[in-house]
Amino acid sequence: MLDLVGQKIVVTGGAGFLGRTVVRVLRARGVPEDRIVVPRRRDFDLTVEADVERLYETAQPDVVIHLAAEVGGIGANMAHPGRFFFANMAMGLHLVEHARRRGLRKFVHTGTVCAYPKFCPVPFREDDIWNGYPEETNAPYGVAKKAIFVMLDGYRREYGLASAVALPVNLYGPGDNFDPASSHVIPALIRKCEEARAAAAPEVVCWGTGSATREFLYVDDAAEGIVRAAEVMEEPVPINLGGGVEIAIRDLVTKIASACDYRGRIAWDTTKPDGQPRRGLDISRARELLGWSPRQDFDAGLRATVDWWRSHGQG
Repeated sequence: MLDLVGQKIVVTGGAGFLGRTVVRVLRARGVPEDRIVVPRRRDFDLTVEADVERLYETAQPDVVIHLAAEVGGIGANMAHPGRFFFANMAMGLHLVEHARRRGLRKFVHTGTVCAYPKFCPVPFREDDIWNGYPEETNAPYGVAKKAIFVMLDGYRREYGLASAVALPVNLYGPGDNFDPASSHVIPALIRKCEEARAAAAPEVVCWGTGSATREFLYVDDAAEGIVRAAEVMEEPVPINLGGGVEIAIRDLVTKIASACDYRGRIAWDTTKPDGQPRRGLDISRARELLGWSPRQDFDAGLRATVDWWRSHGQG
């Protein structure tokens, strides 16, 4: 087991939703603040190899926890498939190659549930990840992130680079991204229901049919799983991090409307895509290898997220 307290740790994306929580978990583990480096995009564009090389030279890390990504909901993925592939592929490619060159102690890669095949049996098991093409609307993002799994496996076998791969399902929680252009389903629906409530709107319109299912993981639980992977894993074995509850989008909307105290009608725009038909993860590998399981109750997590948006996000 790697004692992170003695390591210099770069957390890419460390100023983002998940990254801030990972940094908090590292601090709780006893890692000193001056041993955690959070590169900002204005200083280091991680899609540019020269910037990645300069980051390694400046920070001199022992461990990299790679959380940075260009990502969004279905709409953003449909609007920017080329950019999402390039940016996520380029970041991983440069970061792993220069980790190898510098003899990094460990590289931790955060993948995505979008890497799974469109029609993967539910619950998703890590061994099924190569058994089909991802759902089309987010395939460029998912394939780019999944390609780094292969790179890390090759670098482990050829160069001895120690690494870990965590596969979190859709995240949610206080501090999430509520931007309508790029937010994921829970913050998007919270904002939609809150704005409808405030405006006394008679209905809200949601994408798709509501029949697709998703699984969600509270951000604190995800951060704990990723840090645990950094501590105990040496090989890039993909490890699912899931919340344990598969829920239909129509039922999710009902829960969110209730948490927001919105009492209007829910309408469905069936001209818009549902995305992947079902998502639910088998997390037995995380329990076995990491000793990890989610702790947050889903309904309580939704209420905490609504409360955060009401007190921080609006205005």
